[in-house]
Amino acid sequence: MYVGTTQAAEILNISTSRMRYLLAQGRVKGAYKVGRTWIIPLFQGNPVISRGSRGPRAKWRRRNPAITKIHVNKHRIRENLNQENLAPVFTVKRYDSNIYGYSVKVNGPCEIVYRPEDALGCGAMAWIETYSQVKVQVTESDSFIIDAA
Repeated sequence: MYVGTTQAAEILNISTSRMRYLLAQGRVKGAYKVGRTWIIPLFQGNPVISRGSRGPRAKWRRRNPAITKIHVNKHRIRENLNQENLAPVFTVKRYDSNIYGYSVKVNGPCEIVYRPEDALGCGAMAWIETYSQVKVQVTESDSFIIDAA
């Protein structure tokens, strides 16, 4: 799909003069001029702008939110059979951190995943994935909240 200068500026949430400046610098991928009109192709719904050498980071870059993965640690369940003090069995993974808890509450939509061919690094083959806020009870009195991205 192709759009003009005004529509491309609206999609990127920038002014039309800024869009014309990017076009004049040749930073808009695949854009070409027909007469006095710029034709700008859309890739996945947005014009692609190459990065400049100066200035602040572009406002139109969208980051994917971090996914939270929750699974039951079967090794801790096995260990708890022989001990008086029970260890937390739920593991909540986000980025590079693990939080262990006795209960987990997901405040929003989530998906239960079973992938034996693509297990997590810890060996879990089934887990819950969510982008929503997660509340983990780490002790009987304390809880830890993991906010949505």
